[in-house]
Amino acid sequence: MNVRKLTASALFIALNVVLGTLTTALKIPLLFLDTVGTVLGAVLFGPLWGAAIGGLTNGVLGVTSAPRALPFAIVNIIVGFFVGWVAKKWGFGFWTALFTGLALAVLAPFVGTFVAVGFFGGITGDFNDVLFTALRRGGQTVFSSAFYPRILSNLTDKILTCLLVSLLLPTLKKALRE
Repeated sequence: MNVRKLTASALFIALNVVLGTLTTALKIPLLFLDTVGTVLGAVLFGPLWGAAIGGLTNGVLGVTSAPRALPFAIVNIIVGFFVGWVAKKWGFGFWTALFTGLALAVLAPFVGTFVAVGFFGGITGDFNDVLFTALRRGGQTVFSSAFYPRILSNLTDKILTCLLVSLLLPTLKKALRE
């Protein structure tokens, strides 16, 4: 089983990298899809595996294509751990996935905002920067200006990610048993 977990985890990391890179390249607003593999791994293998998949994803991205992804590893680690904990406690059906997505839509940007402000002054090179700049010019604090746009994008991304995983879960569980 450990070989299957390691192999699946490597595939989940690759899935995160590919989907995240694709959505960035296509400049799809309000969508990252860079935690689909993290959520899958967390649901299937538990919080520690989910955290490891999340952290390693950002490590791979940071070394290969996006050095700014490294400090955001903490966000992906927390996503993996939180989803794994939720799935272990309540399963990961539609409603649990929906509520987990909603919780992540606040948790991930909250942590990510500290990273964005602490490492990059709030400007991270994505579509959130437009709203950040407008909010700053409107008199908002740096933290608020960085946090509010992240909530908007994460509402779409994290809910969609969690619901997608809940739909794929029965097929994946079956495939991993065979």
